[in-house]
Amino acid sequence: MPTPATARRLFLGRSGGLVLSGAAVALLCGNDALAATTGGGKMEDVSILNTALGAELEAIAAYQLGAESGLLQKPVLGIAVSFQGHHKEHAAVLAKTIEKLGGKAVSAKDKYNFPVDQLKTQADVLRFAARLEQGAVSAYLGAVPLFGNRDLAKAAASILGDEAMHWAILRQALGEVPVPSAFVA
Repeated sequence: MPTPATARRLFLGRSGGLVLSGAAVALLCGNDALAATTGGGKMEDVSILNTALGAELEAIAAYQLGAESGLLQKPVLGIAVSFQGHHKEHAAVLAKTIEKLGGKAVSAKDKYNFPVDQLKTQADVLRFAARLEQGAVSAYLGAVPLFGNRDLAKAAASILGDEAMHWAILRQALGEVPVPSAFVA
């Protein structure tokens, strides 16, 4: 089992800035087994969850930037706001789960280092969001086996599926093949 610092590096290294989903909300919130996690794995799980929460908060800010940019037109603006709502749900559930496990949830940063100067068209914003979603898919793919609590691993896998759907929809909105290969890396 990796140390919390290693787990965080693995997760962040794959995220590129992260994002999350609804079925996972049910798994994270509705499972009393989460509160019963014991042993050395509990703090590692909290560390991974806090990394995911930090990435979710970043995704919320990124979608806010896109929504306020004036570059997104209907129906793309509606999709962006919808995806931001998913991230808000994920963040709330992650924070609640961290607290249930005895941890302290991270807060949003005052400022994120987004490539604002490179966002000049709707397509630029969509590419930025698609990269974030692709990073989230990779991050969750890497995080699933790191959880000591298998229920958290299942929830992360569920979130991974949501992130993959976001990525596919954004690729399609860009006119790209929504699912570019049979495997996610």
